[in-house]
Amino acid sequence: MASIKNLKKDINYVLGDIIEACYTWELYNPKAGSAGTEAIIDEAIESFDVLIEKVNVKKIEDKKAYFKAINLELEKTAHDLIEKVNKL
Repeated sequence: MASIKNLKKDINYVLGDIIEACYTWELYNPKAGSAGTEAIIDEAIESFDVLIEKVNVKKIEDKKAYFKAINLELEKTAHDLIEKVNKL
């Protein structure tokens, strides 16, 4: 892990790209409705809040393992959200 700053950027970019993919899908499928994409966007925002809150915790004993776990959680969350976008 290079730095906390880079982890925060990764969280922002990855979840932002998923939200952007939802909006793009809505653009290309205007008749399909937006209930599915709204749910995915809401889940992405909630995940963002949770992950950033975890990154901002100050008192950590094993920083390397802690931030690695956050990075793995980001990957899992992103994978799950991308699967949902692909099912639209």
